[in-house]
Amino acid sequence: MNTKKISRKIKIFILSISLLISSLSFVAYTNNDFELTKNLDVYFTLFKELNIFYVDEINPSKLIETSINSMLESLDPYTNYIPESQIEDYKFMTTGQYGGIGAMIRKDSNYVVITEPYQNSPAHKAGLKAGDIIISVDGNDIKDKTTSQVSDILKGQPNTEIALEIQRPGNQKNINITVKREEIKLNSVPYSGIVADSVGYIILSRFTQNASDEVSKALKSLKNKNVKSIILDLRGNPGGLLMEAVNISNIFIEKGNLIVSTKGKVSQWDKEYKATNQAIDSEIPLVVLIDRSSASASEIVSGAIQDLDRGVVIGERSFGKGLVQTTRPLSYNAQLKVTTAKYYIPSGRCIQALDYSNRRDDGSVGKIPDSLITKFKTKIGRTVFDGGGVLPDIIRESETFSPISYSLMINNLIFNYATQYTLKHDSILSANKFIFTDNDYNDFIKFISDKKLNYENVSSKTLDELIEAAKKEKYYADSENILNELKEKLKNDKNKDLQTFKTEIKELITEEIVSRYYFQDGRIETMLTNDPIIKKAINILNDKTKYNSILKGTCKEAEHKIEK
Repeated sequence: MNTKKISRKIKIFILSISLLISSLSFVAYTNNDFELTKNLDVYFTLFKELNIFYVDEINPSKLIETSINSMLESLDPYTNYIPESQIEDYKFMTTGQYGGIGAMIRKDSNYVVITEPYQNSPAHKAGLKAGDIIISVDGNDIKDKTTSQVSDILKGQPNTEIALEIQRPGNQKNINITVKREEIKLNSVPYSGIVADSVGYIILSRFTQNASDEVSKALKSLKNKNVKSIILDLRGNPGGLLMEAVNISNIFIEKGNLIVSTKGKVSQWDKEYKATNQAIDSEIPLVVLIDRSSASASEIVSGAIQDLDRGVVIGERSFGKGLVQTTRPLSYNAQLKVTTAKYYIPSGRCIQALDYSNRRDDGSVGKIPDSLITKFKTKIGRTVFDGGGVLPDIIRESETFSPISYSLMINNLIFNYATQYTLKHDSILSANKFIFTDNDYNDFIKFISDKKLNYENVSSKTLDELIEAAKKEKYYADSENILNELKEKLKNDKNKDLQTFKTEIKELITEEIVSRYYFQDGRIETMLTNDPIIKKAINILNDKTKYNSILKGTCKEAEHKIEK
């Protein structure tokens, strides 16, 4: 290949690398860091040779981005390259705002389906409903497009219009609907309310900008309704902005208390973050709920509440992300989200669970070994540990779905039944009064009678493995009758399982139906009535003696034991 054919983009890249090497030479040598300059030079010459001599044409942008991503993957999952094309998605993660129609979608067969329009969103106001199948957008057929591709098409500048062709269940002809996009803001607090006598509830789904304002507003509203205790639900919350975690902690923690500190290789990232404002209420009894998906900022809040003995933490051990990321600007409007520090909650512990600095020979990452787990003390002297997420004061494992329930959901049978139900019922009772009756359930069974459900329960799978092991070890002949009898009992039976797990399935159907009439608020309100961990939190808050003994460290039940 003639070197004169090197594209202008390649020339610019090569020039940029050359200038970078030149500018680094003095710094590198004065810091005795020859390896940095040497390897950048190797990378530059390697890329140049690839571009000239590789048998096929190469895409320089794609090749460089691949090399960047591979390099960053060797560090940790949170250090990421964000090209200009993905900046809007990144902004959505930090602000919760985007331009679009305001609806959740999913793939169903060849097309994408509206699963839930947000209440009062452009989609809702235009008349879109859950179950609507999007056939075309602005006259362009979207058959076989992915959910991500359709999502990108639906998003756009506020005040611009988009024409949708919709196939609606129950209608013979397709419907044409024009939607005017708006600035969509997803609330960090999707729901707050009273879950029991004088017990307030706030669910926080993300730590985006102004999340602390939403929590503050929700708490003040609940206090005006004379609640005497609060449940703050951080389950499934992956985290977000560190300062929002500090500000939310400050809502319940008095001014002057250390919330979190950060320490990194660069001294400018060594900071202490204290509560700088007067707490809205530093005395109200508080329970914080976490699970294995509660991470980062969720762990700062729950960890600070625990370390300062401010409230009781209930649920599962949290994810264990004790790393802080900062965005740094790059050329051509790209950005680097880079891990710059570890954070430490008030007791001095870091809850990072995985050790990315010491990978195994195969590149995998291990957890912090038990030998390096250290004891710390809360403000009052309770023992807590680092190196593995926040361990709740009362451990309650989240309930898992039965195999048949999971199959009904992933095959969209509950969703599709709810769509048919709404065609027959113009309205239902309020979310907390609606009851899906046994007669309704029998109707659901008829609806799925001709539908195939391919699912495997863990018990049957484990038994199959046992049978194979017994055959290999020649024990099978002596146990054949017993094993086959057990296999028959464990065999999937749709009709039997529909009765065995009737209560669970009815709850899932109820939640889906209620969401069609009362949107996300209704779904959450319905879920709360069946949540055993919410019930446990209410019991703890209503038992002042037990609540106080947990915070004083005198409650044996709270010695990090799994409570059944």
